[in-house]
Amino acid sequence: MNRHCRQQPWLRLVLLLLLLPLAGGCAMVKLRTVATPDFTVAKRADVLSSGQLGAATREALQVIGIDPALCGQQASDCITPMSQRPGVDTEVRLAALAELWTLVALNQVQADRKAGVTASLASHQAWLEAARHAYAYLFFSGRSPAQRALEDRQLQVRDYYNTAVEQVTAVLFERAREQAANGGSGTQLQLAEQGWKITARYDQLGLRSVPRAMMAASSISFAGLRSSYRRDGFGAELVVEMEPPQLALPMDAAEPEEGPRRVEDIPVFSEMPAVNATAVLRFAGNTLEQVLASRELDLEVYAPERTASIILQGHSVPLAANYTAAYGLWLANSGFAVESLRTLFGRGQGIARPHIYLMQPYDPDKRIIFLLHGLASSPEAWVNLVNEVTGDKVLREHYQVWSVYYPTNAPIGLNRYTISRALNRTLAHFDPQGTAVASQDMVFVGHSMGGVLARLMLSTPGDALLSSVVEGFELRGDRRQQAQRRLAPLLRYQPEANVSRAVFIATPHQGTDIATSGLGNFIGKFVRLPLTILGGFADVVQLLADPDATADSDDPPARPKLPNSIDNLKASNPFIRVAAGLPVRRGLPYHSIIARRDPAVALAQSDDGLVPYWSAHLAGAESEKVITAWHSVQETPEAVLEVRRILHQELAENGDLPAGLPGAGR
Repeated sequence: MNRHCRQQPWLRLVLLLLLLPLAGGCAMVKLRTVATPDFTVAKRADVLSSGQLGAATREALQVIGIDPALCGQQASDCITPMSQRPGVDTEVRLAALAELWTLVALNQVQADRKAGVTASLASHQAWLEAARHAYAYLFFSGRSPAQRALEDRQLQVRDYYNTAVEQVTAVLFERAREQAANGGSGTQLQLAEQGWKITARYDQLGLRSVPRAMMAASSISFAGLRSSYRRDGFGAELVVEMEPPQLALPMDAAEPEEGPRRVEDIPVFSEMPAVNATAVLRFAGNTLEQVLASRELDLEVYAPERTASIILQGHSVPLAANYTAAYGLWLANSGFAVESLRTLFGRGQGIARPHIYLMQPYDPDKRIIFLLHGLASSPEAWVNLVNEVTGDKVLREHYQVWSVYYPTNAPIGLNRYTISRALNRTLAHFDPQGTAVASQDMVFVGHSMGGVLARLMLSTPGDALLSSVVEGFELRGDRRQQAQRRLAPLLRYQPEANVSRAVFIATPHQGTDIATSGLGNFIGKFVRLPLTILGGFADVVQLLADPDATADSDDPPARPKLPNSIDNLKASNPFIRVAAGLPVRRGLPYHSIIARRDPAVALAQSDDGLVPYWSAHLAGAESEKVITAWHSVQETPEAVLEVRRILHQELAENGDLPAGLPGAGR
């Protein structure tokens, strides 16, 4: 045979070719190249990102003899064998079960939608089990979260937990609303249908009423915000929406003497009617067996601005947080854009008094940044500045933001008085003794007319402003004395003493010629001063408007002929000319941010479209930053960075931060 084969080499070749397929059929491992991006996607893809089980869970199923393809729409059939069959360690098993329960929940949610059901008991049960097994993996699987800090699998399981908590909290929120509506506290929730006992704690949010909505921060996004600031961590990122205060009044009629819509009944301050929150489910039990068997858990809801981490099973765990969602939701639903214009022109529904908005629940240990917007504007003018300040970890830990919303048609002197009153009443409400950190070393930031108001609040007028107004109306005798007595609180005052720094942005300290131009005069004709704006000074209006009237007259006051805010901003206006010469409080550092629309124009002759440089420039400023932009420069990244630099500088000079921060300005 061998000799025959040697004589016929072709026969050996034929036999070899016949044997090759058999040899290949016995090979169990084949080499296959995978591109780096494909490998990364395959490794990190899971049920949340792709809708299919991730590689780690598929591998665990194969180890115990389960075909992963069978665990798609019938994922619940794979849970029992994964729970009971040997072959995988505890950590792998718990992670796989967390993902399988998440898939069961997602499948049930789809079925609920087709059936027109909002949240079935089956989906709620599946989300609770997903959260429970993820919790067990994170804290009871043998290794601590810190030991797995760099592992992709832990991040996936954390996401299963966070998503499950988000869904469970949505159901519990509706239960809490139902209990509160029926006179209950909404803090003890018994889910008898499934045998779960859940205790909900919302204390840290400081809610003063029943919220009207709760939503996942991940489910909303915003146009107009440059950035979204959040912190990765443990828990579901939520937004709790409250009923906003009703500030608007009819501007066309005098204020009613009685009824719920009197000016006096409108609150001076309120917290922003949307609250950032982070929810955590804490399962009862001190061992793995106890956690997997327990039907008791706590729902804990935290304010992320106050709490950065919590202790779970002896481990310090960073809380997830979204710092942008509540702020964006509030502004998107505020209606400020229309309301501020109605107020300016004194028609329809507008505001009659300043209102202080707290961007977070009052914190006695954080200093206050006080924002004053400009003409025909609202707190919406600060949208990106507030968001960027809140997104700055250092500033967020040391400052809280308050923003005043005021009627921009009112005379500047009147607004100075009412804003100062509102600010100090708000401070006194929270800190009657004035000893808290929040009552000291505030920072004022004003844009445009808001900068003029900020400077007035920080200046010492003596009798200068009062004399200019009285002389402007050519009052004599008793009428002069009556006017001086009634106007003195508005125009003779002491500067705010608890302010440590100020920032003036595009501020017409010496007025602007635009207010005197044809366009300014045209707009000014439509600006009205309803009596609701003038409040307790209607008698003075009558005195100034009607030469034959007295302050004690019972006759209805004549239509006021006082200068409005646009009149006050004219460069030739006596009030603004006197105000421009008032000294800023001695020793107070202040900064200027000035816009110029065309860098080719010499700085001294430049303007921002509304305010010329010569009016925005303020001698004695600690820094002056000039930015190529139009009048709304406060929204530019350059202006925001400069404000942040100034705030960091303020902290450093007060010993709250190390010195040596990079400078800006010129």
